[in-house]
Amino acid sequence: MLSVHPKKSSCSCLLMLLSFIFIPVVFNICSARSRTVFDSADKRFQVDADGTVTLKRRVTLQECQNMFSVHAWDSKGKRHTVFNHAMFVPQSESRSALPALECPKSSRGLKRQKREWVAPIINILEDERGPFPQFLYQIQSSRAKQFKMVYSISGEGADQDPKGLFTINRNNGSLYVTRPLDREAKDKYVLQAHAEAADGDDREKPMDIIVIVLDKNDNTPIFTQNPFLGTVPEASFMTVTATDADKPNTEYADITYSILSQNPQEPNAAMFTINPVTGVIRVNAAGLDREKYPEYTLEIAAADSYLVGTGTAVITVTDSNDHAPQFEKTSYNVSIPENKVEAVVVKMPVTDGDEPHSPAWRAKFRIINGNNGGFFAVNTGPNEQEGIITTVKPLDFEQNSKFTLLVVAENDVPFAKPLTTSTATVTVNVLDVNEAPVFDPEEKFISTPEDLAVGNIILSCYSDVLRAVHPVCDVGRCAFCSGT
Repeated sequence: MLSVHPKKSSCSCLLMLLSFIFIPVVFNICSARSRTVFDSADKRFQVDADGTVTLKRRVTLQECQNMFSVHAWDSKGKRHTVFNHAMFVPQSESRSALPALECPKSSRGLKRQKREWVAPIINILEDERGPFPQFLYQIQSSRAKQFKMVYSISGEGADQDPKGLFTINRNNGSLYVTRPLDREAKDKYVLQAHAEAADGDDREKPMDIIVIVLDKNDNTPIFTQNPFLGTVPEASFMTVTATDADKPNTEYADITYSILSQNPQEPNAAMFTINPVTGVIRVNAAGLDREKYPEYTLEIAAADSYLVGTGTAVITVTDSNDHAPQFEKTSYNVSIPENKVEAVVVKMPVTDGDEPHSPAWRAKFRIINGNNGGFFAVNTGPNEQEGIITTVKPLDFEQNSKFTLLVVAENDVPFAKPLTTSTATVTVNVLDVNEAPVFDPEEKFISTPEDLAVGNIILSCYSDVLRAVHPVCDVGRCAFCSGT
C-alpha cells in the first residue's frame, strides 16, 4: 500500500494537469512474488503497477511544495519511505510540455490555512500472538509543534462494537490493537481520529483511519456437506463442493479436489475421476453395473496451498435401461371362437434384467405385423411383465379362419444403448360356431286375392323372393313353423 504525502513550503500553488506522470518510484521486491499491487491513500494520486505515481485530477494544494514522500507498507506492516523532488514549470511555459505548478503570489492579509493531517491505510495480519496491546501507528497533528494536542478515536472497534478493540494514547497519538483480529469475521475497520488542543481552543477535522486485516492461511477447506449423497446413472456424473473461509482469490482459498480411495474397487479401482477445479465426479471406466455393484463410497479431499480437508461421497448407481425384456416363449399357437369381442387370446410373459418395478423394467408391447383390419390389441398385464392379446372386433370364420401376429416387447423408457429387441409369433386359429339360420331378407310384403282357394301356395322360401340361409350350408336346409 502506498501513500503520497507532499512536503510543504511556504506558498500556495495549483497542480494543473491530469493523468501525466508525476513521480517515478522504483520498489525492490524482496519476496518471491512477481507481482505487487500498489494503491494510494490519497485518491488524488494514482500508483501504476510499475510504481509510477500519476496525478488523477486537477488538485489545489494548500501550500506550494518541491518534495513528496512516498510510503510503502510491507506484509508485516513495516513502513518504507522515499522522498521525491517535483519539478516546477513557470506559468509562462507551455503547459502541453510538462505538468505545471502555478504558485500565485502571496498577498498580505491572507489568513493562514489549516494544514491537512493524513494517516495511511494500516495493514495488520490476523491472529497475531501479541503481546497486546500491539502498536500500529502514531498519529500526529501538524499543529502539535504549536499546541499541546490531545488525541482520541471513535467508530467501529473503538466506541462502537466490537468496543475496545483499538485504543489510542491521548497524549502522543499512538494507536494500538488490544487483541488478535480475525479476517474471516471482519476484514476492515474504519475509525475516526480526533485531535484537539488541550485547552480546547483549536481542533483538527476528524480523520478516517482504515485498518485492513490481512489474511493468513488459518482455515482448512470444508466440504459443504459430509457425506455427499448422490445417485449416478450407469453413465453420468455428480458434483461435490467445498468452501474455504480464508480470503477469496488467494492461494489460501484456492481449492483443488482429489479422490483418495474407492470402495468397492471392482470392476476397476479407478471407476471414478474428479475434476480438481470444479469437483465434478464422473464415471472413468467401463463396467459400472447397478445389478452387480449398486453403491460406491469415495473418500475425497479438498486442499488449498497448505491445508487439506477430507469428506465422503456415497454414490448410488441408479439403473439405466441396459437390458431388453425377453419373451419366455417366442412362438404361440392358440384358438379362439369367432364372433367374440374382448376375448383373451393369449398371455405372453417376459423377463427383464433391470431394477424391478423401475421404468427400465416395466414392459410394453406392440403388434408390428399381421393385424390387418385391427381385430386385435395387446396390453401390459397387472404384473408389468406380461403382454395380453385380446380381440377388439368380432372374428368371422367364413371371412378369415387364421391370423399370424408378430409382437415386440419394449420398456417404458428408451434403451440406454442399442439393444436387440425380443419378438414372439402368435398364430390365432378362428373356430367355427354353429350359427342360427338367417332370413334374407328379414321382412317381405306380399299381396293375394281375397278369394284365394285353400291349399294354394302364397310364398316359397326357396324362391328368389324369400330364402332362409344357413351360414354353414350352401343351400338353406331349414325347418319352418307357422307364425303370425
